[in-house]
Amino acid sequence: MAGKVAAAPAVALSSGHQMPSVGLGVWRMEKPAIRSLIHSALRIGYRHLDCAADYQNEAEVGDALVEAFQTGLVKREDLFITTKLWNSDHGHVIEACKDSLKKLQVDYLDLYLVHFPVATRHTGVGTTSSALGDDGVLDIDTTISLETTWHAMEELVSMGLVRSIGISNYDIFLTRDCLAYAKIKPAVNQIETHPYFQRDSLVKFCQKHGICVTAHTPLGGSTANTEWFGSVSCLDDPVIKGLAGKYGKTPAQLVLRWGLQRNTVVIPKTSKVERLQENFEVFDFEISGEDMEKIKAIDRNYRTNQPAKFWGIDLYA
Repeated sequence: MAGKVAAAPAVALSSGHQMPSVGLGVWRMEKPAIRSLIHSALRIGYRHLDCAADYQNEAEVGDALVEAFQTGLVKREDLFITTKLWNSDHGHVIEACKDSLKKLQVDYLDLYLVHFPVATRHTGVGTTSSALGDDGVLDIDTTISLETTWHAMEELVSMGLVRSIGISNYDIFLTRDCLAYAKIKPAVNQIETHPYFQRDSLVKFCQKHGICVTAHTPLGGSTANTEWFGSVSCLDDPVIKGLAGKYGKTPAQLVLRWGLQRNTVVIPKTSKVERLQENFEVFDFEISGEDMEKIKAIDRNYRTNQPAKFWGIDLYA
């Protein structure tokens, strides 16, 4: 085993398990670079990996994990591995989970999330292209309710395939409904939240009801999202830049620390090793209450991650 590295503090989930407060998102991570990036992240101290069937790189992540286990870099029990159920597999939850397990080459998942609150026409387990109709609009399957999907997710826990289950991209009303019909309440709601899209009501609602909030776009309009969605970056905001200078940190570090101090988990994505290190160095300072209020004041209610651009519908309208 390699030398001891510092780990991110963990948060307690309602399921009784612990989730590291900083993770590495593998969305849009290029397949040839995955092995090197994941191994570098593990050496730095990352123990939380956020994956999804829709990212189409679970197999490459799995290969990197097997090598990490075989070389003694980490043990399986050291890691917290998340992946997600894609829209077209809502009627095939168990098969989809097993497919992800096979690709990731692990026996269980620490967390399995419903990726989006919508069921679409089934296109085959493991295939995740958006099912668009002839009119270019998402082909929604109206025969599968979110309640049906959730009860299938609960079955995964009883089967021992998944330790914790959760939701993703659910608003207050869908989260409330899930709490009403859940036998096992969602341990996590993974949502977009950053200084330009703070969503205080949703964050506080989830936390009040024992649901951990994970920020899947914690840096807001970072370079990757700006290229993808044409969005404005909160990292360029003068308030963020000014406070970053005050604390001797980068704007990204300041924003990640802000997320942690809101008691959310952050899972920044990067394809650069130096950024892996930078994004993990957020535990050695604290933003004052006064400065947290300054950041609160720059909220624009500005979403950067916009699936409507591709699907022809707005799930959040």
